[in-house]
Amino acid sequence: MATTATPGPDGEHADRALWLSPEEKDAWTGLASLVLLLPGRLETPLQQAAGLSLFDYLTLSHMSEAPDRRLRMSELAYLANGSLSRLSNVVKRFEQRGWVERFPDPGDRRYTIATLTDAGYDVVVAAAPAHVRSVRRYVLDPLTPADRRALMRIATKLKVRPVDLAEETAGP
Repeated sequence: MATTATPGPDGEHADRALWLSPEEKDAWTGLASLVLLLPGRLETPLQQAAGLSLFDYLTLSHMSEAPDRRLRMSELAYLANGSLSRLSNVVKRFEQRGWVERFPDPGDRRYTIATLTDAGYDVVVAAAPAHVRSVRRYVLDPLTPADRRALMRIATKLKVRPVDLAEETAGP
């Protein structure tokens, strides 16, 4: 944020309020647009091809990539970018379809483990091509290799990558 006394909305210098510089505002607006608009572009093809929302797909996908296809529900909620209650409702629906099973974590029974079944794995494998096509079309293909590296650096600095979950849950 800019620390200069930029005029506030009323045109006055409001108590040294912090306002975004034009460059900062452009960066923030670009990021906000990316975060708010891109999920819809990625979800529509998944809905059409597999009847899955982006959240559904991310939930199944993260389980499919986890060791033994199982994750703690709290970790899965973080990775899929949803609340634990939202994830619980989705996983309940997946259980009814035979795609996921849940059980208490044997190492710490306060946690619940979600496991992707073979039927659930088949669903995510069938949906993956539609997702990959959308990711390429809307994210990767328009970017140069330098742009993609910059995007990775930004995600690292903002600590929004799946690997950051381990650091966040481990604490300081």
